[in-house]
Amino acid sequence: MLDVCLLGSGGMMPLPYRYLTALLTRFNGSSLLIDCGEGTQIAMKEKGWSFKPVDVICFTHYHGDHISGLPGLLLTMGNADRTEPLTMIGPKGLERVVSCLRVIAPELPFPIIYKEIEGPEQTFEMHGYRLKAFRVNHNVLCYGYTLEIDRAGKFDAARAKEQEIPLAYWSRLQSGETIEAEGKIYTPDMVLGPARKGIKLTYTTDTRPTESIRKNAVGSDLFICEGMYGEKEKAAKAAEYKHMTFYEAAALAKEAQVREMWLTHYSPSLTRPEQYMDEVRSIFPAAKAGKDGMSTELMFEESGDTK
Repeated sequence: MLDVCLLGSGGMMPLPYRYLTALLTRFNGSSLLIDCGEGTQIAMKEKGWSFKPVDVICFTHYHGDHISGLPGLLLTMGNADRTEPLTMIGPKGLERVVSCLRVIAPELPFPIIYKEIEGPEQTFEMHGYRLKAFRVNHNVLCYGYTLEIDRAGKFDAARAKEQEIPLAYWSRLQSGETIEAEGKIYTPDMVLGPARKGIKLTYTTDTRPTESIRKNAVGSDLFICEGMYGEKEKAAKAAEYKHMTFYEAAALAKEAQVREMWLTHYSPSLTRPEQYMDEVRSIFPAAKAGKDGMSTELMFEESGDTK
């Protein structure tokens, strides 16, 4: 199960009813934060989710509305006596940008591990999931992210018995371990069926529609996508400043055949995104206007559907 919470859905400036961009996911005791706009800490507190398990922070790019909440969050983590390493992932310049922000948080009781994204795509394996960064099209270097959790095939007890595999090894094989014992080698494929459908989440903001988004979002259980403008007359402005309209995001969701889409990163001038959703849903029916604190549990198929 993957917990997902859209902590902040605003772009450019925080508003009394809308924090700036941030997404938090939780899986298997590990928390991943994508972007850290102003208000991220408050949004976490309001949701009741803890910052303590956050062990990875990713950045799409380094505009202030995506990273301005980081110094305060680091200070809070440090004041809580955190000692575990914190991994940060982002475009080129990551360590330089974070070091500048840390002028007001110079001493922390935990190390920061920097991983700058190299090239148009890069995949990171950590904490039981796979995180892929892919370049999008903004007016600065910017990336989207896809998080995938694989699921092994079902354990076949009958096959294990037929091959006289000792019972003591079954659970280890089921968890993917290869075992060498008594002159024999037992591998997971000896007792597992074909891989089952896992969980897939794709998140992208501050970009024009791109083939990289279409390709990486394909089949996502949840696609969280920028919708800067709902007003059709602002389509030219979206193109000029390399943002997206609601309708462009919906078209991407349709082309990528995702299960559900949430819009996010609204312009401060957009006070009621819901008023545009009927037309958005005429393009992609499973679209929702994201809002601060909106959350869901993405489940493996046999365990239930997305809420």
